[in-house]
Amino acid sequence: MRITGLGHAGMFIETRGGNIICDPVLGPSFYGSWFPFPDNRGLDWERLGREADFLYISHRHRDHFDPRLLQKYISKDIEVLLPEYPIDDLEQDIRALGYNNITYAPAGEVIERDELKIMITPLRAPSDGPIGDSSLSVDDGTASILNQNDSHPLDLEKLLAFGKPEAYFTQVSGAIWWPMVYDLPQDAKQTFARLKREAQNKRAMYYIEKVDAPHVFPMAGPPMFLRDDLFDFNGTGRDGDSIFTDQKEFLAHLKEQAPQYDGQLFIPGTVVEMSNGELSVTQSLYTQAEIDHIFDEKWDYLEEQRATRQQELRDEEASRAAVLPPAEMLEALKTWWEPLLKKSRTIRLGVGGPVRMTIGELDLVVDFPKAKVREFAGEDVEFWYTIPADLVSTNIRDHEIDWSNSIFLSMQFTAGRKGKFNEFIYTFFKCLSVDRIEYVENWYQEQTDQTEDAEIGDWVVQRRCPHLRADLTRTGKIDEDGVLTCSMHDWKWDLKTGRCLSTSGHPIRAKKVDEVTDEALRPAV
Repeated sequence: MRITGLGHAGMFIETRGGNIICDPVLGPSFYGSWFPFPDNRGLDWERLGREADFLYISHRHRDHFDPRLLQKYISKDIEVLLPEYPIDDLEQDIRALGYNNITYAPAGEVIERDELKIMITPLRAPSDGPIGDSSLSVDDGTASILNQNDSHPLDLEKLLAFGKPEAYFTQVSGAIWWPMVYDLPQDAKQTFARLKREAQNKRAMYYIEKVDAPHVFPMAGPPMFLRDDLFDFNGTGRDGDSIFTDQKEFLAHLKEQAPQYDGQLFIPGTVVEMSNGELSVTQSLYTQAEIDHIFDEKWDYLEEQRATRQQELRDEEASRAAVLPPAEMLEALKTWWEPLLKKSRTIRLGVGGPVRMTIGELDLVVDFPKAKVREFAGEDVEFWYTIPADLVSTNIRDHEIDWSNSIFLSMQFTAGRKGKFNEFIYTFFKCLSVDRIEYVENWYQEQTDQTEDAEIGDWVVQRRCPHLRADLTRTGKIDEDGVLTCSMHDWKWDLKTGRCLSTSGHPIRAKKVDEVTDEALRPAV
């Protein structure tokens, strides 16, 4: 088996049963904000497209799904391997490009093509990517790998039932806009960014140790920001106020924390050859001197990239819609969103108040309790956004149903809040279709049945995490103050009160073990 890095989360897997091209992206993505780091334009995309037998798209985020690249390089006859998601948005996108040879991979089932075995493991919670994320397991008899990509699976036993991978490819630098776009003092941004990087490292290490593959390849980020207004947010930030750990930085962390694992650099042109337990890694696109320049003189490299790619940014800006007049924009959003708000009882209750959005000359509120979109009337709000009018006009023109997969990940906006993070707001903004809203509302209702309890240390706690139903007997740790932390996403609860310390809502059921009473009630043996 041979695996070639394509940049970001992309890889080209050559096996005895055919070649799989995974998440190929050239970008830029998210309104010109994200470019793969390092630059991957020097790869032979014509050859890669010509020699691919299967196309795997993990999820719909535009740093994984690049319609322009697919149109230009990937044959319309190729067999497309898609995760089995409850909502068919990704399939519709693929079919709109002219691809009809589509194989849905049922969750946990092995697909065989000659000597090649493939398993796709989908995740389906509202916070999993754009309502869905997935990983890819591959084995051709000579080697086995797990491309976990951006996904954060809860049931690793099912995932690893495919077999223990020899090489593990996983995200270590997640895609998010917190705290960079928020209205915060600079020292607070620096603190929150550091905590976010630490949480991402902790989560990555959790998976690395659970998967326990001997060879580890960090990938799926970070991006390059080449727009002038975002440039200082590259990496950990010019001023330490950003969250994007690079591959070399994480490898140093891995070596310090878990030196038993063989961490390897995986960038565009990295070639990993595997056969019957043997593994070698070479670089086919960049020399060692160039790699040193990219990582050790990063700001110089980024400046060079910015200087040579301005035309791509101008082309993207020219493709945006003309700005709608305020009254017309308000009417378009009312017509689109109010029917969805009426279907969003759980989301409306979860938000609990109006959210202000200043869009160019338009100042509106999304009044979640009343299911209305109206002009701002001067009322007090807990959450507010300032968004460029051309981005909103373009989303209206394109009827973009996922604003996290467009405006929010572009980081071309500012935000503020008085309270804690509220996941229901962002859930609404990435569910701007009837199918998505109905699915998410049903999903939330299904999660309310969490009756099983389990002992964790000196506490009896509901077994399933209120966030995404991880098994807390495996992912939960309780400190001496009675604070439970779920290692999946670093959310915390005060067990004495059941209150979530990370966001609004999501209380947990818990009580301290009463050893005397419990012993008296325990049946005799």
